[in-house]
Amino acid sequence: LLELFDSEDPRERDFLKTVLHRIYGKFLGLRAFIRKQINNIFLRFVYETEHFNGVGELLEILGSIINGFALPLKSEHKQFLVKVLLPLHKVKCLTLYHAQLAYCVVQFLEKDATLTEPVVRGLLKFWPKTCSQKEVMFLGEIEEILDVIEPAQFAKIQDLLFRQIAKCVSSPHFQVAERALYMWNNEYILSLVEENNQVIMPIMFPALYRMSKEHWNQTIVTLVYNVLKTFMEMNSKLFDELTASYKAERQKEKKREKERDELWKRLGEIEISQKRQQAAK
Repeated sequence: LLELFDSEDPRERDFLKTVLHRIYGKFLGLRAFIRKQINNIFLRFVYETEHFNGVGELLEILGSIINGFALPLKSEHKQFLVKVLLPLHKVKCLTLYHAQLAYCVVQFLEKDATLTEPVVRGLLKFWPKTCSQKEVMFLGEIEEILDVIEPAQFAKIQDLLFRQIAKCVSSPHFQVAERALYMWNNEYILSLVEENNQVIMPIMFPALYRMSKEHWNQTIVTLVYNVLKTFMEMNSKLFDELTASYKAERQKEKKREKERDELWKRLGEIEISQKRQQAAK
């Protein structure tokens, strides 16, 4: 039955989804077996074939199954999240099923907040390096996770997470930078950032300040100014310190660049004079 989910016909997959859901609901003894077989299909999809038409439909069914998991979660279910659901993020065709996958991940975090750290670390591990479209999707999922995160869990992952967000803000691809900056429109995320501004502002500030001067897209520059304004309102003393420190660092960099250029210039002059001496001989 599960293999039929590989059908090209979305109508067939939709009917199969209803049938499997009914079977899972009625036959308690088959539940563990069905979950195991779905696991196997996903693992084969991730590590071998990278092709299976019904991943989205199976994830929809899993969303309902996860919703019904009893608390506390069994270790088997936690393993499924870390070993099966998170690796699904690295497949090239993530766009086909990302919404359903993100829903399943958030369902797990609503059940057990302590899973937040391994989930965020997993997402950062599989973070796309060259595909901007996937990067935008990852940022959307991070925002969904931050919407349900508890402050204690946020404190554990803020450093790693905001280093990645700072990289996204610096992205030359404007949609990636835009998606990262839109997080500051989320009031709950903003409240978490405000509570932890001493940690987050020093991480984000250099990228934001640089982009406010250098980014090619005017929309991004406007969004960056809005975020910098928010930071200034949160903690003006720290903001002034970071501005002064950044400018001092830039001056040092310019000085180093100038010294390096002068060194190359001198080396060039030495080489020319040596060639002249050899020619004179």
